[in-house]
Amino acid sequence: MDLPIFTTPSELGHYLQSHRSQAIGFVPTMGALHLGHQSLIDRARHENTLAVVSIFVNPLQFGANEDLDQYPRQLEIDRVICETAGVDALFVPTPESMGINNTLTQIIPPPLMLSGLCGRTRVGHFQGVATIVTKLLNIVQPDRAYFGEKDSQQLAIIRRIVTDLNIPVDIVGCPTLRAASGLAHSSRNQYLSPTGKSQAAVIYRSLQQARAVANSGEVHAPSILAAVMTELATVPEFELEYLELVDRHSLQSLDTVENSALLAIAGRIENTRLIDNIIIEPHRLNYDLE
Repeated sequence: MDLPIFTTPSELGHYLQSHRSQAIGFVPTMGALHLGHQSLIDRARHENTLAVVSIFVNPLQFGANEDLDQYPRQLEIDRVICETAGVDALFVPTPESMGINNTLTQIIPPPLMLSGLCGRTRVGHFQGVATIVTKLLNIVQPDRAYFGEKDSQQLAIIRRIVTDLNIPVDIVGCPTLRAASGLAHSSRNQYLSPTGKSQAAVIYRSLQQARAVANSGEVHAPSILAAVMTELATVPEFELEYLELVDRHSLQSLDTVENSALLAIAGRIENTRLIDNIIIEPHRLNYDLE
């Protein structure tokens, strides 16, 4: 049976109406699907009766000088990936059907969650993400929605919005999938040459160095961040945008690691913006209680 594709909220709503008694898992994407997306789809399939995927390149989350026009679009390839993965319904709305215009009501995340990381330079980005994700959740009304942990700031903000606005959905964060080199899978990796992909592997190596320092007992942010910078210096082609150690829920900057913390990084290789992160756990001695 061919994968059904819906292009308007009303079409999808009509289809889902007869499936409301089943558990619905939802994976919102911007397309250009890769192994990371496929892992989200696989989990949605395993944990629910029905799996819905959306593909929508959201114009609200792109700034004036960002890559909206160049963002990879490969709908036919994505359709085959979804069909092969056992997706039950594919939602591919147009900007018009999503009500994108100058009068659209916008969702504004808590300002403190926008003060650092990507929010510092991508002004308006998370407002656009929050608005469209909220619309998608209201359209699909899933039991669970799946997001990658690579987009850590996005995930924290969506969890906060769902809580604050009492949206009845379980937000499921899924581990980052990586190439053998450690490079996190991303749709924007398509922009990179083979050399660029090799150079970009320094991002994860540097984060691993920081984790090793923390595992040795270091809790002070400057020392943990210095380990990252030392490794990044081995690949001068990497242009650092930010490197921050923050609380994984509030996204506020940390001076010391007392509980699990988020170490997040962004930068450019071959003018392609890449992000990544890991969780840093405080080192605790294990005593034998015999």
